[in-house]
Amino acid sequence: MGRLRSRAATSNNKDFKDMKQRAGWTGAGLAAVLTLMLTLAGWPQPASAAMLDGATLSALWGLPFAGVLLSIAIFPLIAPAFWHYHFGKIAAAWALVFLVPFALSFGTGVAFGALVHALLEEYVPFIVLLTALYTVAGGICVRGNLHGTPRLNTAILALGTLLASFMGTTGAAMLLIRPLLRANDNRKHVVHVVVFFIFLVANAGGSLSPLGDPPLFLGFLQGVGFFWTTTHLALPMLFVCGVLLIGFYALDSFYFHRREEERSRFLDPTPDTPPLGIDGKINFVLLAAVVGLVLMSGLWSPGVVFDVFGTHVALQNAVRDAALIGVTLLSLVLTPRAARAGNDFNWAPIEEVAKLFAGIFVTIAPVIMILRAGEAGAFAGIVHLVHDASGQPHDLMYFWATGLLSSFLDNAPTYLVFFNLAGGDAQTLMTAGATTLAAISAGAVFMGANTYIGNAPNFMVKAIAESRGVRMPSFFAYLGWSATILLPVFFVTGWLFF
Repeated sequence: MGRLRSRAATSNNKDFKDMKQRAGWTGAGLAAVLTLMLTLAGWPQPASAAMLDGATLSALWGLPFAGVLLSIAIFPLIAPAFWHYHFGKIAAAWALVFLVPFALSFGTGVAFGALVHALLEEYVPFIVLLTALYTVAGGICVRGNLHGTPRLNTAILALGTLLASFMGTTGAAMLLIRPLLRANDNRKHVVHVVVFFIFLVANAGGSLSPLGDPPLFLGFLQGVGFFWTTTHLALPMLFVCGVLLIGFYALDSFYFHRREEERSRFLDPTPDTPPLGIDGKINFVLLAAVVGLVLMSGLWSPGVVFDVFGTHVALQNAVRDAALIGVTLLSLVLTPRAARAGNDFNWAPIEEVAKLFAGIFVTIAPVIMILRAGEAGAFAGIVHLVHDASGQPHDLMYFWATGLLSSFLDNAPTYLVFFNLAGGDAQTLMTAGATTLAAISAGAVFMGANTYIGNAPNFMVKAIAESRGVRMPSFFAYLGWSATILLPVFFVTGWLFF
């Protein structure tokens, strides 16, 4: 066991060094972009960095964002080795494909303002929170071996689904994915286990509180009550998760009893030598600190705002992010080495998320601007789709429009767009517009599971599973899973509740 942990620790060190080398380009590239924009813009004042009215933008400005999505979908299929070593550069290249023409068309000050807004208001809080949850949850190691029977797998998925609303989809996913993979390391058919884990733990389970998923947290910051989602999304969430858990148990039982029961008795790379236990318990305290900091930033509003090149950064958010960085560092210092070695902890999954979502957040900026322009924008058809002829909201269409866009755009800003399209007043939406707000909330959270890019934990779970030898579906193959399993469930959900 000592040699095993030593090898794991050595592997972690190599992975960490490799991560630093590969991440170095991204840091240098980002610095170069910032320097270039500062130089071209002549250090623009905040007023010159104001965001454009989306009504002035053509739909063609969404092409770089489409390029990022297609790169994520196609490159791993046609050039997997090239993608593995250069995905960060490809994401950065698409960001420049948007920024440079945008600067030439509307001025470098406006382009720099859009870049700063994407990084400071959206990307930095996003990646800081994900990194904190990834690091803290990755320091909790469940010792010993479990056997991946259908009952145990279903129980782990149910537990993760429940925990996701209290510790976030990222926290719950990072806490349980490694024990689940270790429990099933004696089985040949594991892909379906990870896919359903993404459906349930990394997405639908986070429906019951603002702590569960970023879109609901943004609603909380807009004035939606903390327990509003608990009461209004409980029935849709129980229906979706109940159907998926039953479907998973049936599928897993088929694989286990008809194909793998005999194999699982003899081919177990992690036999029952150590007793069950938990290493890295200090991280449960740090996890509570992460939850507390997120909650604090929604409840404490001192009214202090910093203007950074036209982007407003509230004091409570700056304090939250700085404290989350502190929690991340504390976890790295205080966690016993054996806990991270037992988890085969490395930085590759969060590195992949950080690089790809940097490109996504930058290139998505014009798409969000156009959507926020409503009927005056190039995507006016979406506005007409979610309202009837008299201008009243069509709740079922809100559910599907929010959900399908959340599958390919980031679900947090997509939630905000449709929140504003529905009126933007939290008190009205929580009462007279309760069904509309529930439809928007459910669409954003549930349908983030439709693609790998719908929610950040999806990518992280995929990367961890692949690092453990699981051959995860490609981007399009995963779409096949979600289209076959999730879409019928969502059709019934929309019919029953919206």
